[in-house]
Amino acid sequence: MSVPVLEMKEISKSFYGTQVLKNVSLTVGKGEIHCLVGENGAGKSTLMNILFGMPVIINTGGFEGSIFINGEQMAFDSPRAAIDAGIGMVHQEFMLLPGFSVTENVKLNREVTKRNLFSAVFGKKMETLNRRQMAQDTRSALDRLGMSIDEWVPVAGLPVGYLQFVEIAREIDKENLQLLVLDEPTAVLTESEAEQFLGVIQRLARSGISILFITHRLDEVMAVADRITILKDGELVSSGPREDYTISQIAELMVGRKIDTQARKQRSSSPAKQEVVLEIRDLRVDMPGERLRGIDLDVYRGEILGIGGLAGHGKVGLANGIMGLYPSQGRVLYEGQEVPLNDTKAALRMGLAFVSEDRRGVGLVLEDTIANNIVLTSMQSQDKFLKPGLLKLKDERKIREHALESIEKFDIRCTGPEQIVRRLSGGNQQKVCLARAFTQEPKLLFVSEPTRGIDVGAKSRVLELIVQLNEMGVTVVFTSSELAELRSIADRIAIVYEGRLAGILPPDAPDVQYGLLMAGKSLEEVGAR
Repeated sequence: MSVPVLEMKEISKSFYGTQVLKNVSLTVGKGEIHCLVGENGAGKSTLMNILFGMPVIINTGGFEGSIFINGEQMAFDSPRAAIDAGIGMVHQEFMLLPGFSVTENVKLNREVTKRNLFSAVFGKKMETLNRRQMAQDTRSALDRLGMSIDEWVPVAGLPVGYLQFVEIAREIDKENLQLLVLDEPTAVLTESEAEQFLGVIQRLARSGISILFITHRLDEVMAVADRITILKDGELVSSGPREDYTISQIAELMVGRKIDTQARKQRSSSPAKQEVVLEIRDLRVDMPGERLRGIDLDVYRGEILGIGGLAGHGKVGLANGIMGLYPSQGRVLYEGQEVPLNDTKAALRMGLAFVSEDRRGVGLVLEDTIANNIVLTSMQSQDKFLKPGLLKLKDERKIREHALESIEKFDIRCTGPEQIVRRLSGGNQQKVCLARAFTQEPKLLFVSEPTRGIDVGAKSRVLELIVQLNEMGVTVVFTSSELAELRSIADRIAIVYEGRLAGILPPDAPDVQYGLLMAGKSLEEVGAR
């Protein structure tokens, strides 16, 4: 039997007296795709931080247990040591320099240089960048991922999905790579991008590179995994070959209870009266990678309208444009009153709210507390949580009380309302974003990719909360890259193609009709009513 590329034996870790990992063992063979699954807080990211020698581990007393690479015991005291041993890691949150180009990010700290007259005299430090070779290397890595993006385009302004592929390209470009750790790499990708990515990692595995793949998308686990390891509350629950599991079994082992992994029951009916509450006419949004080129759409009062489509076709631009985050033009009427475009505060004051797809860049103030993040928008646009009087002073008691209620309602896993948001897991950060929007008590809620990066248990809860808000009378415009998610709660689903409305389908329409609309066919061509 060949020696495993990676063995982690009886790994334990505590943070300030709280045990987050307890005797967890993991083995990854050469060329194997090993999927690591578990709810937020199960210990997956901590386990990977230990493997990669991250400072957060070293600076908090290290860990217990042993790590073996190709049969040799290792103790990485820094990410550089792990990289030198042939381990690459793509973290859940981006680690790119926005002011640099794609090539400069891919080759960062591994720049290719060439000799010149000065270096011949003064030594290697005077060599200049070999930009042609760097571009060729980057182009090769991007081609392996199936990306046609220009290698010299600036990273700033690229869509979120593109940023993830750049992160992965950086790891693929490393010559000594033998184990690639992927922490939720498809969380920011659309279904088509994720399918393309899964094909890439299967080819990498066939070439001999081992893949340790952390994901919440259980269908992806069943599609590519050779072996599966399941963590719950910092402990190893189960590990074995993919053939030993079904999606329902994995979900139940992850959360400790049965989870319905099938689409939720279709909503009984669309709103009784089709009263138009939001009229969108010739809306054009200049959002890089998600431009709208003139869209007409009506939203009915009390419905959940799903917005779907492939990446780069503009679906994400709809909410961002109406809420004033990107330059927009056209006409939008809410309850017959014109919504001023390019004016976020005006939209908020009209009763519109927005949960952004970019929770770290737009949705949160990362260095502030959970409590302040939850009330911030309501406090600024609606004068809530302020003490009466001429001076607008924060009512700390009311803020704390509301934060505690929100933490319980949204099941935000934290130490309390005063915890800094940056220190939360990605899924819990997303719950804070939802809590902030709900605090505004909106009449109409735009929610974009609300379950991105959230585990299967939390995902179900988030969708339930959106439905509950809708049942309280709030109209919801729900953008998602996951068609099954849209079909599970939406009354109608609008498909956007090349910046325009391709058509609107009921949630129970055949898969083929959705696929053809996303490919640019008309409603007549797909045979929809």
